[in-house]
Amino acid sequence: MSIGSVFEMAYKGDFNQVKVKLDQDIQIACNRDSNGRQLLHWAALSGNVHLVEYLIGHGNSVNSVDDTGSTPLILAASAGKNEVVLLLIGKGADVDHKTNRGQSALHYACSKGHYSVVKLLVQNDANVNNTDVLKATALHRAAAQGRNNIIELLLLSPDVKLDLCDSTGCTPLHLACEEDREAVACMLVKAGADLHIKNKEQKSPLDLSSLKLQKCLTRLVDEEIS
Repeated sequence: MSIGSVFEMAYKGDFNQVKVKLDQDIQIACNRDSNGRQLLHWAALSGNVHLVEYLIGHGNSVNSVDDTGSTPLILAASAGKNEVVLLLIGKGADVDHKTNRGQSALHYACSKGHYSVVKLLVQNDANVNNTDVLKATALHRAAAQGRNNIIELLLLSPDVKLDLCDSTGCTPLHLACEEDREAVACMLVKAGADLHIKNKEQKSPLDLSSLKLQKCLTRLVDEEIS
């Protein structure tokens, strides 16, 4: 993206400058840069709702993909641009589209801790169990990062699967325990996550836990039994 290019203008959310360029040559709206991105991809990152809506009205597809397989929705979700996410979904964006590495908008929003975006995606029927190339779900991402509020949100979904294993055989609970995310681990156990599943190294979540966390989790299980 060259300095002063129309793509940079879109990235900065400069509605007026982009409109001037398109008024001069409407075909620019459908051009792609060296990353395979249209203006809409960059506008989505900028968070400028009016620019995004303008570009959709001038030929940019909401489901256009760049060279990584990312759509404008995935980019907006990753950047935490709530209003753009809502607009794109309303314009027919595929909430479950995956990048070349199998990552959905929900994966990115969970990793980055964008609670409001996660909520929008879940409310619009994003698949909470989608897996990427490493077989990780959104729950894996949020658990590893210790995103307590996002874990709570994902657990509200009746469809969420707690014990899916990633490519290393780890469940979200494994990752929470390994990173010593006590609050997340406790939430997962209370929701019914299995403490005894072993990963490919034959380790259970308890095996990966600190002594303090082990005591906390076993106490929770004992309380549930009693």
